[in-house]
Amino acid sequence: MIFFLLPIVIFCIFMSVRTLFIPNTIKGKLVSVDNFFYLCTVYLTVIIGFGLIYLILQLAGMSVLVEASNHKRYNMFETSFYFSAMMLFSVGNGDVIPQGTGRLIAAIEALIGYTLPAAFVAKVMFDREN
Repeated sequence: MIFFLLPIVIFCIFMSVRTLFIPNTIKGKLVSVDNFFYLCTVYLTVIIGFGLIYLILQLAGMSVLVEASNHKRYNMFETSFYFSAMMLFSVGNGDVIPQGTGRLIAAIEALIGYTLPAAFVAKVMFDREN
């Protein structure tokens, strides 16, 4: 049942990121409130999507993320979404470490995190010229 959710989550992430590369999806010129909320929505979708991927794999019994500190209180839900945000906006802080399949997923998320701003700026500039 848990692995049934993975394709759905991956599809949602793909559809969200895909909208940056489709012509005429961003209306207006340069930076507007609409463009800002659009970018925030794309980032939020990717964070939640990858956070769910980490969480689903953890709940399935795979060791995908490990906390570097030895805290007794380990919450998979919080850690999954925290790590997802850290990988999207930077390369992590080192307090949560990906393992096994988690490394590949983290690399893909970091790549998306690096390309989203460039794609957004290119999209806004392309729409400006039209």
